[in-house]
Amino acid sequence: MPLLFTADELAAAADRVHRGMAPTAQHAWPTLARRLGCEVWVKHENHGPTGAFKARGAITYIDWLRRTEPGVRGIVTATRGNHGQAQARAARAAGLEAVVTVPHGNSHEKNAAMRAFGAEVVEFGADFDEAREECHRIAAARGLHVVPPFHRELVRGVATCAWEFLRAVPGLDTVYVPIGCGSGICGVIAARDALGLATRVVGVVSAGAPTARLSVAAGRPVATAAARTFADGIAVRVPVPEALAIYGEGAERVVAVGDDAVAEAIRVYFADTHNAAEGAGAAPLAALMAERERMAGARVGLILGGGNIDSDWFAEVLAGRTPAPRAV
Repeated sequence: MPLLFTADELAAAADRVHRGMAPTAQHAWPTLARRLGCEVWVKHENHGPTGAFKARGAITYIDWLRRTEPGVRGIVTATRGNHGQAQARAARAAGLEAVVTVPHGNSHEKNAAMRAFGAEVVEFGADFDEAREECHRIAAARGLHVVPPFHRELVRGVATCAWEFLRAVPGLDTVYVPIGCGSGICGVIAARDALGLATRVVGVVSAGAPTARLSVAAGRPVATAAARTFADGIAVRVPVPEALAIYGEGAERVVAVGDDAVAEAIRVYFADTHNAAEGAGAAPLAALMAERERMAGARVGLILGGGNIDSDWFAEVLAGRTPAPRAV
């Protein structure tokens, strides 16, 4: 597979990102190592300025947009929350209007955070993919630029997460990363390849939203009728073909985890590291927990992509229960 980015392109992206946010930490947690029988490093994107890795891609995307379309007045994008917070933060910092569409029943705390970052939040549809369709109507009506869920400049910014991680922790055997629309896993693959490493990349999806796994197995995009999971960051029905072309070739495998396993991983993260993880952020740990025998003795990396879990869901999870998805 050809390089998505050269090392120089990712170094330049990291320089731009670090002018908008500090690098995040990575820690080896002995409590997780003892539990799982392998060396476990966690990349803490939950400690970023929006609580999730999406902040990186927004910085590079808005910078690119301002340079290529200097007359742009604002952006509109669809989200379940983290992408919307990131785009609102970067757009408003650049003096642009920001509108985000979310499905009905979306996380009320993520909605509140997007508004606090300066976004106008529009609720539409039953799930992310229906909310995404509304973006184009709003863009046409109001003359706004549509920020897609997947774009080269988004991936270049997001790749700086793995660029930091893989350079700080040499010799990682495997990195587990969640798959929603695909920028996160494609960023990990891009950084690995630019650095010339042999690290295996494992994508993680929800058993209730398996479009990426089905698509990789079929070798073509396979949409699903529903995306039912409380891990809203990976609740996607329709794969992004451009992303599929990258992770379908660049990931070693894609595994699915159920919501009960994700809830247990959230509890483990809190018990072992005292970090709050949202569902999508905990999915990689859930996958490693399921594959602990396969990974015995290995040096493993986990991308904790976000910690923006609503308080009521977090309380429910810590009480030993699995939340029901809010949106169908």
